[in-house]
Amino acid sequence: MLSLRLLLILLALFVLLKPSFSRGPYALRISCGARSDIHSPSNTLWYKDYAYTGGIPGNATLPSFISPKLRTLRYFPLSEGPENCYNINRIPHGHYSVRIFFGLVAEPSFDNEPLFDISVEGTLIYSMPTGWSNHTDERAFVEAFMFLKDGTASLCFHSTGHGDPAILAIEILQVDNKAYYFGPSYGPGVILRTDRRLSCGSRYPKFGVDYSAEHWGGDRFWNSIQTFGESSDRAISTTKSIKQASKSPNFYPEALYQTALISSESEPDLAYTAEVEPNRNYSIWLHFAEIDPSVTAAGQRIFDITINGDIAFRDVDIVGMAGGINSALVLNTTVALSGRTLTITMHPTKGTHAIINAIEIFELVMTASKTLQDEVRALQKLKTALRLPLRFGWNGDPCVPQQHPWSGVDCQYDRTISKYVIDGLGLDNQGLRGSLLEDISRLHHLQNINLSGNSLHGFIPSSLGTIASLEILDLSYNFFNGSIPERLGQLTALQRLYLNSNSLSGKVPAALGGRLLHRASFNFTDNKGLCGIPGLPTCGPHLSAGSKIGIGLGGCVAFLLLVTCLTCWWKRRQNILRAQRIAARDAHYAKARMHFSRDVQMTRHHSHEHARTADENGPSLLP
Repeated sequence: MLSLRLLLILLALFVLLKPSFSRGPYALRISCGARSDIHSPSNTLWYKDYAYTGGIPGNATLPSFISPKLRTLRYFPLSEGPENCYNINRIPHGHYSVRIFFGLVAEPSFDNEPLFDISVEGTLIYSMPTGWSNHTDERAFVEAFMFLKDGTASLCFHSTGHGDPAILAIEILQVDNKAYYFGPSYGPGVILRTDRRLSCGSRYPKFGVDYSAEHWGGDRFWNSIQTFGESSDRAISTTKSIKQASKSPNFYPEALYQTALISSESEPDLAYTAEVEPNRNYSIWLHFAEIDPSVTAAGQRIFDITINGDIAFRDVDIVGMAGGINSALVLNTTVALSGRTLTITMHPTKGTHAIINAIEIFELVMTASKTLQDEVRALQKLKTALRLPLRFGWNGDPCVPQQHPWSGVDCQYDRTISKYVIDGLGLDNQGLRGSLLEDISRLHHLQNINLSGNSLHGFIPSSLGTIASLEILDLSYNFFNGSIPERLGQLTALQRLYLNSNSLSGKVPAALGGRLLHRASFNFTDNKGLCGIPGLPTCGPHLSAGSKIGIGLGGCVAFLLLVTCLTCWWKRRQNILRAQRIAARDAHYAKARMHFSRDVQMTRHHSHEHARTADENGPSLLP
C-alpha cells in the first residue's frame, strides 16, 4: 500500500514539474513550381506548391540578390484568366508577415520583366514597378504585415497586360500580435506594406542571415533597401553586443545596431529623401543605438527629428531614452503625405553630430471589405455549372480589389452588412454550354441576369422566382426546355423577361401575362410549345405542374396495379391448367383400372357359369 502511495506521489510530481512546450509560431514557406519539398542552402524547408493553385511550373532565373536560392517558379498565362491565386487553408488566427518573391522564367521567349498587381485577402497591396528585376535592386519581393482571421489566406496575382505573372516563393510567418504597433488604428483593418528599409552606415545591404527565429525566418532576416538620399562616408562600425531596449515593442536583430551613420562637422544634419506614392499614409520607424565610443552618458548627444519640415520628435537623447549605451531605441510616427517626397532630417541641438542606425517605412493600406461568402460560394458553383472557360478566371474575391473584379460580375457595396454583394451577371454570347442550378437563388441580391446567346440547356430553375430584386432576366437564344416556372410570376420587380428562341413548352404563367399591363417587356417567341398569351397559340386544357405530377404518379400507380392484376390472373390460370392436366391424367388411370377390374370380374363370372353348367349337365362326353 505504501509503495502505491509513493508511486502516485511521484506521478503527481512528474505531472506538476513536467516542462510545458508551447507550439511555436506558424510558419509556411512555399517553393513555387517545385515538385517536391526542398531545403535551401541555409537548410530552410520549403514546401512544394501542389494543389494550392493553377498555373504552369517552370525553371526560374533569380532576379535579385535578395531572392531565395530556389530553382523553380510558377507562372500564370493570360489564357488561364486575369486573376490567379494561391489559396491556403488552416492558418491559425493571428498576425503575419506575408512575403511574395517574384521570379523570371528561364526561357528567352518569355517577357523578361512581367508587370502585374498583387492582392492579399482581396486587398491590393502592390503594383509591380518597371525595373523591379534589376539585380542591384531589392524590389523583387513584396512584404506585408496583416491579421488573418478566417483561417485562410488568398494571395492573388492580377494580369495587367504586361507579361505573365511569375512567382518564385511565398512565406507566411506568424509574428507577435503587437509587432509594429503604431497607434489606435492598429489592427485587422490595416495592412502595413513594407515600402523600404535602410541599414544606415552599411556599405552593403544586409541579408542572408538565418538565425532560426520563426517570427521572421526565411533565408534572410534583415532585407535592407538601397540607401536613399546622400550617405556620409563617416560610418562607425562596432562588434559590441547591442541589447534590445525595454521600451521596444518588437524583436530586432543585433546586427541592425552594429552600424550607424553619423553626420559630419561640415554638415551636422543627417537628411534622407525618398520618393513615395502621393496621398498615402506612412508609418515611419527610426532605429537608434549609441555605439559611438565618444558618447558615454546621457545628455552628450541630443537632436531633433523633422519629417518634411515638421518636427516629429524633439530633444532625442538616445542614451537617456534607451537606458544606456549600446541599447536599442525605436521611435515611430505616422504621417499623411500629399506629395511624392518624404524627407527625414536629424538636427543636433547638443553635441555636433546626429546618429541613426536604421530606417523602416511602411505604407498603411486599409483592408478591403470582402464579398459575402455565401454569394462567393454560389458563384463558384455557377462557374462549374456553366462550364465557364478558363479565360474568365473567377479566382479570389469577385468584387475586390475593385481594380480587378471578375469578368461578367457586377458588385454593389451593402452598408448594412459592410460586405459586397452580387447584383448583376452579364455572361451573354460567351459560348457557355452548361446549365443553370437551383443554387443561383443564393445570389439573392441580383437585379440583372443576362445569359443570352449561349448554348445552355435543361430546365429554367424555379428558384429564380425567389430573387425578389430581379428586374431583368434574359435567357434568350439558348436551348432551355420544359415549362416556364410558375414562380417567375411572383417577381413583382421584373420589367424585362426574354425567353425567346428556346425549346420551352406549356402555358405561360397567368401572372406573367398580367405583368404586360404594367409596361413590362416580355418576349416568348420562337418557342414552339408555348401558349396562353396574345401572340402565342391558344392552349388546350391546361394542367398545372402539380396536376401533371399527380397524373403522372396516378398513371404509374394504375400501371403497377394492372401489371399486378395481370400477373395474378396469369398465375391463377397456370394453376387451373396444371390442376386440369393432373385431373385428366388421374382419370385415364382410373378408367384403365376400372376396365381391367371389369374384365377380371367378367372372366371370373364366365368361369363360374361354365363350371356351374358343367356340374348341372354332368361331364361332357367325348366323341
